[in-house]
Amino acid sequence: MPPATPQPINLFEYEPLAKARLEPLAYDYYAGGAEDELTLRENRAAYGRIKLRPRMLVGVGQIELATTVLGISISLPVMVPPMAFHGMAHPDGEVATARGAGAAGTLMVVSPPSNRSLEEVAAAATGPLWFQLYVYKDRDVSASLVRRAEAAGYRALVWTVDFPVAGRREADERNGFGLPPHLRQGNFTGRDEVRPTAPGGSGLARVVAAEYDRSLTWDALAWLRSLTRIPIVVKGILTAEDATRAVEHGADAIAVSNHGGRQLDTAVATIEALPEVVEAVAGRCEVYVDGGIRRGTDVLKALALGARAVFVGRPVLWGLAVSGAEGVQRVLELLRHELEVDMALAGCPTPESTDRSLVRLPNGGAPL
Repeated sequence: MPPATPQPINLFEYEPLAKARLEPLAYDYYAGGAEDELTLRENRAAYGRIKLRPRMLVGVGQIELATTVLGISISLPVMVPPMAFHGMAHPDGEVATARGAGAAGTLMVVSPPSNRSLEEVAAAATGPLWFQLYVYKDRDVSASLVRRAEAAGYRALVWTVDFPVAGRREADERNGFGLPPHLRQGNFTGRDEVRPTAPGGSGLARVVAAEYDRSLTWDALAWLRSLTRIPIVVKGILTAEDATRAVEHGADAIAVSNHGGRQLDTAVATIEALPEVVEAVAGRCEVYVDGGIRRGTDVLKALALGARAVFVGRPVLWGLAVSGAEGVQRVLELLRHELEVDMALAGCPTPESTDRSLVRLPNGGAPL
């Protein structure tokens, strides 16, 4: 009898296990970035250029990881971001991801192009949910999703603003990406499905070009606000200028994001963009960050630079592919354990005890 495969002991070890289980088209879709994938790689590499300045003898007998986001309690400052098509990773799709996130005591953001409907996910969830929103050319589609999400108990909208068109994801074009025949878009019964195309095209890019509204301006935030009373998070901000405009137009929170390196290649890494966004916001709203976070030290650096919490994406999908809801939970628990150890070693007993003095930035603190 062959020996049992050892359990992964860090987030990196999940990816090869997931790759072995996934169809190549699905793995390429999840893992890939835009064009030369420079931003995809920089999201990760930028964390290595930031050094920690640990403090000693501050009393770390008890480490507390719990925090709040928009008034919602979560057990650690790590959340699950919106990601499409979880059904390619596991038959239970977003339902399993929601269960795993809830078991870890944190929050999940559900994407409109999910394989399970937002109502199915809400019925299965054991933790809080937010709902991602794109604005479609047919505004009634977006308005309907907002009403459905609010009725199902979702507690915030995450308006994603960095997607007027789909970035050129060359692996998807090479594969003619589309959903396999047994999967559907759970929220769009009867609408155009993301189906495979001939090599050289992407079914997702085709649907985005046909349906997403690329003419949006900041005025759309007032329209969204008119539809709902729940908070609105603006996701996809990378500059102080846009952070200021988001606050001025009424954003309740900002997510610093470059869409996981999947949109504009050579865009700034998110941890590099975070300090100027935090400075521009000046405490007027909460700020979150995603992109490249794989270690507890990455979370710690993001907190020190002003993030209220972080989003961790691809590793959650790798956990989902390996062992469903249990894999999602384990990925988050591994990160929890690392963060607890790292906070103790850095002299930070709570998320609130971190500040910019904890990190040394490249170039003496100039833009990273």
